[in-house]
Amino acid sequence: MKTTSIKLVFCLTLIIGITGAYNSVCAQGKETRKERKAAEKIMLTANFYAQDSLINIREFVLEADYLQGRLGRLTPGSSNINFVKVLGERGTLQTGSADAIGYNSLGGVTAEGNISNYKVTSNAKSLTHRITFDLMAAGLGTYNVVINVMADNTASATITNATSLRLTWRGELVALFNTNIFRGQDTYR
Repeated sequence: MKTTSIKLVFCLTLIIGITGAYNSVCAQGKETRKERKAAEKIMLTANFYAQDSLINIREFVLEADYLQGRLGRLTPGSSNINFVKVLGERGTLQTGSADAIGYNSLGGVTAEGNISNYKVTSNAKSLTHRITFDLMAAGLGTYNVVINVMADNTASATITNATSLRLTWRGELVALFNTNIFRGQDTYR
């Protein structure tokens, strides 16, 4: 665990250094299009490796700005109450709405449980991650979760279960220590 923390600190330090260098080049205003693209590629690569650390130590949250149902309609949502959270061997899936009171007192559902079959597939060429796992929520069943993460931190998570449920969260991948989520009450006790 200590080695993982050291790797995370190293990656974050690298990102801060690269961001500073990129901002310095941009502040001069004389960079060419090619230089801007190269600097952006370096930033995205550094971010990809920082994400890799967060994903492998399992301390991240996908904060969703949009929810998408089976029919494909995107519905805007509040990212602090619509999220997929992974913390070690535990996970939380939550939906909510500021306009309604639901099963979790936030106008939606909160499913929390144990994670199994956690698998990460990283592609350094396209700078993407694919995370798959099963979440076993007491009283609510088992959910299959597939999360796709881009190097710019945009992410989508598609959740399915044995019934006809299919819901997609679209938003941003955030480190657990940098999130502002609000967890509702357990849907099933």
